[in-house]
Amino acid sequence: KPGEHKHPKEPSSLPCMHLAVVACGDRLEETLIMLKSAVLFSNRRLCFHIFAEDSLKPQFEKKLKEWPSSYTKKFEYNIYPITFSVGNAQEWKKLFKPCAAQRLFLPVILKDVDSLLYVDTDVLFLRPIDDIWHILKEFNSTQLAAMAPEHEIPKIGWYSRFARHPYYGTTGVNSGVMLMNLTRIRNTQFKNSMIPSGLTWEEMLYPLYQKYKNYITWGDQDLLNIIFYFNPECLYVFPCQWNYRPDHCMYGSNCKGAEEEGVSILHGNRGVYHDDKQPTFKALYEVIRDFPFEDNLFQSLYYPLQSKFLDTVHTLCGRIPQVFLKQIEKTMKKVYENRVIVYLGANHRY
Repeated sequence: KPGEHKHPKEPSSLPCMHLAVVACGDRLEETLIMLKSAVLFSNRRLCFHIFAEDSLKPQFEKKLKEWPSSYTKKFEYNIYPITFSVGNAQEWKKLFKPCAAQRLFLPVILKDVDSLLYVDTDVLFLRPIDDIWHILKEFNSTQLAAMAPEHEIPKIGWYSRFARHPYYGTTGVNSGVMLMNLTRIRNTQFKNSMIPSGLTWEEMLYPLYQKYKNYITWGDQDLLNIIFYFNPECLYVFPCQWNYRPDHCMYGSNCKGAEEEGVSILHGNRGVYHDDKQPTFKALYEVIRDFPFEDNLFQSLYYPLQSKFLDTVHTLCGRIPQVFLKQIEKTMKKVYENRVIVYLGANHRY
């Protein structure tokens, strides 16, 4: 089809897609593997915003410089210190994990960025970021952020059983993958439970934390749930295959979108990349980690993945390997086709 196969120079002329991550403690490797998965499959240029403890900054710079130029030309990056613009920094640091609350301040810190995809360090992209970036265009006039539900089934969901604070919808939302229109967030007055009139995002954060701090378990994610409980019209809910966690397969398969389309973004929360509780998640992480950048994707990524999956068929998540493989296979075919077409040259397109 005309326009389907673009020359690689074309996507880079578009404005870049902004991706933010917050890394503290021992999350250096995990963050680098996440960034690697983003670069491997994406088409348009990427702008990484890495918020990291001071001790991690030189390590990030060293590792990213080691990547081959065929990949480093696909992105630019900035590394920022961890900062909290309102309230007490020590209190924010104590919230859930040392720097998890940083994501709440992205609209305030990244003043020149219009839209952004925030992800946790334990996320892996199994298809181009371009595909989730397109969801920004689906926002209606009041929506300014997008997240996936925390659970598909209320009776086994965490919020629906245990939450002691307001939360969005019937099962709450998970903030590990969050698409944000920062311009809209900065310009909106949010309804809240503290004063009758609206508050800006920045004005609201600290009072909200003060009001609910004794009731929240999951830190910044709980605060986001409270915000969108009072402002449901501001949230776009995307389906579970964009934030696929062990919960979606360990109690039986309960993410219909992933069964139909395959997993788009894998979220290995609860440390599953690093223990043996969910071998399917670990297999994907290790294969992307060990993939030599310049190698053939099918030979050095897809085939090793298939054989690793054979060892996981006895587990609940391993019984449905096609769910994990479908998107990654589709993405690789596209990458391969694009390369072949570029290689054949502009005169031989079909």
